[in-house]
Amino acid sequence: DPCRNFHCKRGKVCHVDKQGKPSCICQDPASCPSTKDYERVCGTDNKTYDGTCQLFGTKCQLEGTKMGRQLHLDYMGSCKYIPHCTDYEVDQFPLRMRDWLKNILMQYYERDLDTSGFLTEKQRNKVSNPFQVKKIYQNDKRLVAGDHAVELLLHDFEKNYHMYVYPVHWEFHQLDQHPVDRVLTHSELAPLRASLVPMEHCITRFFQECDGDQDKLIALKEWCHCFGIKE
Repeated sequence: DPCRNFHCKRGKVCHVDKQGKPSCICQDPASCPSTKDYERVCGTDNKTYDGTCQLFGTKCQLEGTKMGRQLHLDYMGSCKYIPHCTDYEVDQFPLRMRDWLKNILMQYYERDLDTSGFLTEKQRNKVSNPFQVKKIYQNDKRLVAGDHAVELLLHDFEKNYHMYVYPVHWEFHQLDQHPVDRVLTHSELAPLRASLVPMEHCITRFFQECDGDQDKLIALKEWCHCFGIKE
């Protein structure tokens, strides 16, 4: 099968011509496999698609057009009303996000302790620096997970600043994968953004404002600056 090891980007599928040569053509959205309700996604055109296959197939068919360039995955789930993000809310956002990232790392570490080998060695090295995470985990001054007031989150960041530096860097490098080049593109941010938009309506504005030079890329320096990490 000429298509066996022939890879196409999202929205395209392998097609074999009469000479037996494989090439990538746009996925027909109508031929996408059926999906469950929870697999629906919302595009940046504010239209609900029956899964990412249909969304990226549609984007491919619009390739070369303004609509095609502007169409991206906005968030997981059917399109719904997303409240406007106020200046006050966007200022609060990095406080909660920093705390959330720190707690995710702690969960990974705890799970690995409980199951002794929840993560393989390769996963453990990719997920975190065990020494850094262990230091945060064992610190008795650590603010444990909870729905904390903004004032407490701000106070903890100022008092225990060192506990937040690594989680912020870790998340950047988790996202910086295609390629690993110390800048985040729209598609690299998508896994984080798309899952959080329905719960954190300020995440889109936050990342837009995080792009200080407006080049549609978030460099490591810009990312750290947005989260209050010192140079």
